[in-house]
Amino acid sequence: MLEAAEQLLPNELLSVLRKQKYHIVGRHSAVKKCNWLHQALVNKRFCYKQKFFGISSHRCIQMTPTVGHCTMMCRFCWRVQPEDLGISWNQTQLPSWDDPELIAEECIVEQRRILTGYKVHKSVDPKMYQEAINPKHVAISLAGEPTLYPRLDELVEVFKKKGMTVFIVTNGTNPDVLANLSNEPTQLYVSIYGPDEETYKRLCRPLISDAWKRVNETLELLNSFSCPTVFRITLVKGYNMERPDAYAPLIEKSNPTYVEPKAYMFVGFSRKRLEYHNMPTHEDVRAFAAKVAEETGYKVLDEARASRVVLLSKLEKPIRFDGKS
Repeated sequence: MLEAAEQLLPNELLSVLRKQKYHIVGRHSAVKKCNWLHQALVNKRFCYKQKFFGISSHRCIQMTPTVGHCTMMCRFCWRVQPEDLGISWNQTQLPSWDDPELIAEECIVEQRRILTGYKVHKSVDPKMYQEAINPKHVAISLAGEPTLYPRLDELVEVFKKKGMTVFIVTNGTNPDVLANLSNEPTQLYVSIYGPDEETYKRLCRPLISDAWKRVNETLELLNSFSCPTVFRITLVKGYNMERPDAYAPLIEKSNPTYVEPKAYMFVGFSRKRLEYHNMPTHEDVRAFAAKVAEETGYKVLDEARASRVVLLSKLEKPIRFDGKS
């Protein structure tokens, strides 16, 4: 059971999150059912992480330790932001925080609660359901910026001790946190939103003055990680797709295992800030990826049309975490 403690998120925010089917964990974390969890169980369709890296979609928890906290107010982000509710809170700092063990345990509890109805669903394989209620992967990527949780290092350790793989997706604005991770994730994503500071600021609206400088420091760190790293480019039509070649110096600097151009998706509260036409087609993403490959020497390894994503690497094939070659 969670002990009574100081509330960290405004009631207006909590109300919206619950309406959006976020399962609140503790005071600042959350779990939400990914569409691919449903698709995997009901329709045997799987997300790009399974296709590329062997991460079973039906055994994946999508969570965040910072559902209401971030260092940016990205136009394309699906999360609810203060301007959407006409209120304000300190988004860039957690004044206090929950224990990593509590967060990990409660995330699994909430994932099982999410899955309850699938036990009797006529289209769900009972074996897959049993596997699903014993998750093997956690994607720390749902909303917010995970490096704002001061015990992220320990949270990774707790999940790994439970026999789970862990992917972290960060916006790269806290390089010191990444530099001091003694427990590396299974795979680290750094999301890049523009090839230069002007584009970056226009699209991301950072809440900290030196965000672009920090992102570049993070990119310089990437090559020091022993786990696979991903240079994720979130593509927004009309904002950051005009000069694919301009990303090449950033990719060269970071020397990531993979480069992953992926389309912005017109969902959630991003629909208040952008238009449908800002969402690239898969063909747009493929064309952009081909130009990046030409500039960097990375080659196309795979793609997933449903997610509008292309995987580039200098490897001959992606590293998989399911034991299959």
